[in-house]
Amino acid sequence: MGRIFYGIAIAGMGVQTVYYHSFPYILPIPEHAWKAGVLILAYGFGILLMLAGACFVLGKKARQAGLLLGAILLLIFCFYYIPYQFLSNPNYRHFAEWENAEKELALAGGAFVIAGCFSEKNENPFSRFFAKLIPAGAIFFAITILSFGILHFLYGKAVTFLVPSWIPYPLFWIYFAGAALIGSGMAIILKIRTSLFSALLGTMIFLWFILLHIPRVVVASIDDKGGELTSAFLALAYSGIAFVIAGAVKKVGSTVRNSSP
Repeated sequence: MGRIFYGIAIAGMGVQTVYYHSFPYILPIPEHAWKAGVLILAYGFGILLMLAGACFVLGKKARQAGLLLGAILLLIFCFYYIPYQFLSNPNYRHFAEWENAEKELALAGGAFVIAGCFSEKNENPFSRFFAKLIPAGAIFFAITILSFGILHFLYGKAVTFLVPSWIPYPLFWIYFAGAALIGSGMAIILKIRTSLFSALLGTMIFLWFILLHIPRVVVASIDDKGGELTSAFLALAYSGIAFVIAGAVKKVGSTVRNSSP
């Protein structure tokens, strides 16, 4: 299910990109960019996301799609986001300014994680090269999760409005979620009961998707609908990545036990 969640989210963002003729908010394009060029890039990127998402959902060519998408997203992070932050953003020293960059990095990590769940006998040189990054996929994802946890403590009081009004003690839940994110991120990085903590993380984020993001999409205005949809798809994608990590670790552990004499 984790792979399907991620695939639906990726395909959904692709549909969004084509429908709105622009990139999701996690990929800010400079305002002075050539509009026609951006439109062509948006269509191309949207179609790529839709095709990759379909491959993940159907389990067909999922390794190739994961390596290709992971490589593209990682290259965007390295050669777009990092220069953009240091050269164009005067507030790059602020922790929160890297939030969208980390969101994009987490998606790259998820693509590599899913690619690692499939094998291919005769890989081309491109696949062999980027396959070396598969073990880093979970780390890319965990960095974002750890960062989100820290942000919950830094800006907890400012985001209590995100907690539904029918849930009491919103600040407590903000800090609780922050602690859970930090703990899960550290567990994945340090490989401490990774399967358990990843499964719990996936469950928590999926509950956010149901309880927080879907209602916000439903009530959002036309102008805000696109951003809320992107946030909902990101939550679904992160939940899926966490479940895939949990399942992959459990599968490896089971294989090792079954092969023991």
